[in-house]
Amino acid sequence: MKILNYLSVLTVFITFSMNSQEISDHALGLRLGDSDGFGAEISYQKSIGRYNRAEFDLGWRDSRNFDAFKLVGLYQWVRPIEGGFNWYYGVGGGLGSVDFAYATDPDDEGLFVLAAGDIGVEYRFDIPLLLSLDFRPEVGVLGYSGFSDNFDFDIGFGIRYLF
Repeated sequence: MKILNYLSVLTVFITFSMNSQEISDHALGLRLGDSDGFGAEISYQKSIGRYNRAEFDLGWRDSRNFDAFKLVGLYQWVRPIEGGFNWYYGVGGGLGSVDFAYATDPDDEGLFVLAAGDIGVEYRFDIPLLLSLDFRPEVGVLGYSGFSDNFDFDIGFGIRYLF
């Protein structure tokens, strides 16, 4: 009976080990999109543990009303779904600079600090390629008063090379 219990536990452990997917040590690529214009970010991800990673994005945003540069850092938890799919969530912050095309008040331009959340889904191919789609709500913490009323919905599509 003890041997049967031992084999059962071992079988369950092996099954979970085979279904779990570790994240890549490094990923480098682009994250494209935004909620109110076009944005492009150079994106780097570094694994911190088996299911945790840090993501750093340096990007540019453009719309009819403003241009902005920003740097965002996120801590993410990655959870496997099935067959190469993962979902992830995270928190972080960033800073940036904005220039409004039609600004009349100098306080509406300049540096800003933001807090961000992140939730998304990704697919890891058998080749070193990762595609993702995520939603990043951002809240202005400090800085200019025109940060979309201190709240922004950032939606992005990512393509990254894994190494």
